Amino acid sequence: MLTADFTYDAVAELLGTEAHAALSRNETTPAVRRTADGGPLASLVRLFLLQRPVPLAEAERALPGLVEQLTADGMLARSVGEVSARLDCRPYGNDGTDLWVVSDLTPGLDGRPQQVTPDYVLGISPASTSLAQLTVRRDVGKALDLGTGCGVQALHLAGHADRVVATDVNPRALDLARFNAALNEVGARVDQRSGSFFDPVAGERFDLISTNPPFVISPGDDGSDEHRLVYRDSGLPGDQAVEHIVRTAPAHLTDGGWCQVLASWVVLTDRPWDERLAEWLPDGCDALVVQREVIDPAGYVELWLRDSGHHPSTGGGRADDYVRRYDAWLSWLQEQGVAGIGFGWINLHRTGGGTIELLDWPYDVEQPIAPAVEAWGTAQGQAVVPTSRLVLRSDVVQETSGPVGAEHPATILLRQQRGFRRARQVDTVVAAVVGACDGELPVGAIVDAVAQLLELDPAGTRERYLPELTALVAEGYLESR
Repeated sequence: MLTADFTYDAVAELLGTEAHAALSRNETTPAVRRTADGGPLASLVRLFLLQRPVPLAEAERALPGLVEQLTADGMLARSVGEVSARLDCRPYGNDGTDLWVVSDLTPGLDGRPQQVTPDYVLGISPASTSLAQLTVRRDVGKALDLGTGCGVQALHLAGHADRVVATDVNPRALDLARFNAALNEVGARVDQRSGSFFDPVAGERFDLISTNPPFVISPGDDGSDEHRLVYRDSGLPGDQAVEHIVRTAPAHLTDGGWCQVLASWVVLTDRPWDERLAEWLPDGCDALVVQREVIDPAGYVELWLRDSGHHPSTGGGRADDYVRRYDAWLSWLQEQGVAGIGFGWINLHRTGGGTIELLDWPYDVEQPIAPAVEAWGTAQGQAVVPTSRLVLRSDVVQETSGPVGAEHPATILLRQQRGFRRARQVDTVVAAVVGACDGELPVGAIVDAVAQLLELDPAGTRERYLPELTALVAEGYLESR
């Protein structure tokens, strides 16, 4: 791989922006035009990423001495004069480290029939990338990749954990995860185990749990559908798989440990989403739940029927079968009173506390978001008292608006430029206090000075505004020194 420079940066440079973007849409033609020179890198791109056969001589130049072995191992297939891929292998960049991830071939390239088997092993996807950006990257002793799939998260975790346990119910997924760990020279630190949910790690605790569970919300598995896809369908109805993980995970966390879940959940017609999810959240953990998107039931069903290749346009299903599945799934959602499906992040931090924030935040955030999540965890429980010394975060800006010529602005907004990029409306007192927070003076003295300037009662001003300053610390506008 390295001999041919089969790395993420080299492939991106070879393909260019247009072909790279087209490939993300499952269109290979622009990339085929960019890989016509027959060189080792171009051959590997055609072979694995574009799923095009390459001449045997080109394959042997790109993979010197390996074609026969990879064919025997089932990764390649040989015909007369040509070699084709039976598995996907693509480069993956991780903080300057070159990795490679093997998975099943990408279905549906160039409009070909999109058919996958029930034990299909998904490769690098937007979901796996999102979870990687969400996961806290502090050094830990022991980490758990729950539902590892092809093992992408385990590779990340192996970069900052002494030991990683990776679990899955799909034997093929575990085989590929084991292969990927060995391929990337972390096999000695990653332990693959077979089993459902937390069964393979009964009685064990971890400093960090990272999971992208099979969270598709459907009627569940009644044994009648042979098309259930293990990588996305848990077999449990609704969002019970995610609920089970959230309720169970704290028993497997060390003190100070994190569990981070990429998830979806039901949004009911007669109940706020945050009220319902708050009931899942266990005692003894601070919890940050962020709803990033809500999709309506019809759009949700269409999304996942296309994903499984059942839409006629994918070439993998009949129109009558598609309509039958669509109607049955949509009817079930309506019977359950589902108004929409929420997508987002659930972060549990085992602190012994119980701070809970459920945030509906579909807006742009800084990626990776993990540092902001970890900072949120650090800030919880930090009550602002008169002796506290606070510092305004350097990326926070103040925006004001109001009638032209007015003595005072009608609206004052504090806006973060980094992390979650939150915005919070404040009044003149808070704006003045926050603007003076440079860590030199205790906050009590600053509040008193502002109260005197505005002719307010100092004691009453402290009583009113110290809780608001505590909230600004918890939300990341201010930091304790």
